[in-house]
Amino acid sequence: MPVSTSTPTPSTVTSLAVRSGRTIELLLLVLAVGIVTLAYVAVNLTVTGELPTDVWWHVGIFAALAAGLHVVLRLRARYADPLLLPLATLLNGLGLVMIHRIDLVPGQLGTSGVASRQLIWTGLAMAMAAVVLVLLRDHRVLRRYTYIAMALGFVLLLLPMLPVIGETVNGSRLWIRIGPFSFQPGELAKIAVAVFFAGYLVSTRDALSLVGRRVLGLQLPRARDLGPILVAWSLSVLILVLQRDLGSSLLFFGLFVAMLYVATERTSWIVIGLTLFASGAVLAWRLFSHVQSRVTLWLDPFAPDQSDQVAKGLMGLAHGGIFGAGLGNGYPYITYYANSDYIVASFGEELGMVGLFALLMLYALLVERGLRTAIGSRDGFGKLLAVGLSFTVALQVFVIVGGITRVIPLTGLTTPFLSAGGSSLLANWIIVALLLRISDAARRPISERRQDPSIDAAERAEALR
Repeated sequence: MPVSTSTPTPSTVTSLAVRSGRTIELLLLVLAVGIVTLAYVAVNLTVTGELPTDVWWHVGIFAALAAGLHVVLRLRARYADPLLLPLATLLNGLGLVMIHRIDLVPGQLGTSGVASRQLIWTGLAMAMAAVVLVLLRDHRVLRRYTYIAMALGFVLLLLPMLPVIGETVNGSRLWIRIGPFSFQPGELAKIAVAVFFAGYLVSTRDALSLVGRRVLGLQLPRARDLGPILVAWSLSVLILVLQRDLGSSLLFFGLFVAMLYVATERTSWIVIGLTLFASGAVLAWRLFSHVQSRVTLWLDPFAPDQSDQVAKGLMGLAHGGIFGAGLGNGYPYITYYANSDYIVASFGEELGMVGLFALLMLYALLVERGLRTAIGSRDGFGKLLAVGLSFTVALQVFVIVGGITRVIPLTGLTTPFLSAGGSSLLANWIIVALLLRISDAARRPISERRQDPSIDAAERAEALR
């Protein structure tokens, strides 16, 4: 009996429309701005006993910046992760509140103006994130500039060593100054180095993971393949020696070892990396006095005749206890660099261990969304770049919180989004913009990807590699 071809074949498979998540993002942004507004008002009421006259002006600017970036995402990266922007906005806003609170020192209320400068830097950083999202239609374009990114990273790291523009601050030579303008180029260098590592490892991971001898259960690489990790190790030691910066040294080497492990899935690389870094750290401790003083301060922060920075931070955390002294009720301004390197101790004193854990949870969510983006990415370069950028944030938070709580020796790194300083804020918003761009590619339906000629061309180029 003939079968009619005009009758549609019944099917139990239905296609589901992919939600962009932009409405959820908008609601979370409203919640984030609301929390920041309440915290800002609470600080002023506690310290001055009056409502701040400029609250709507400051909060209005901050809300407009977040709303502007949300609109850019709706127009240019519709399927980007809906949690990344609210998380970064909330952390940035809470940092502004704590910097403003430290400005309100009794007897000299608001005279430093650091919070106003930080608000300006927030506007520049979020504007730069929008520029990245508008100009960078596909993150895989960055792979074409792998070695240019490496050269750019080296140049940025070495800029502070130049005799005219380089500047030494608190014993570390990390800054450049041109007239009234100062900047820490190492913050941008970590992004360039992450792009280089992702581009290099996605091309060489097969050789790094499959070739070599097996000794005592460890897959040892060939001498020619050991070169990149030796270069990364030399770079970290160079930073430690020339710039006297233990934190950046740890950050760059940890970033490379983590990305190498993700690319090759070989435990031997972690063992080799940790061995090299430990040997370099011990050598630096034996040779350089500033490393010895950091270690001595770590082992006995209350010993006489040395800096009391760590001791004051620990006493501030102890004063906060479990639930904190309350916003505006503590004495965070007594600690050195309370609005930059030690802003975590300031939060710990006024919000307590509960508030500090809530902040760490926000960072954990931010890193988790970055790693989820890496898992969902359809290309190797995007996976490695998302892992590297996420690990940069995670390692930086670990290094600074570990230094303040005496888990590791104290370093000079800033806390992402919270600490005062434009360089760090600018770099971290660019990191968020790159993660948003990668997540947009990962979550975008295939039917819509085929309608975008630029993405389609990039996919063909990726397939030919």
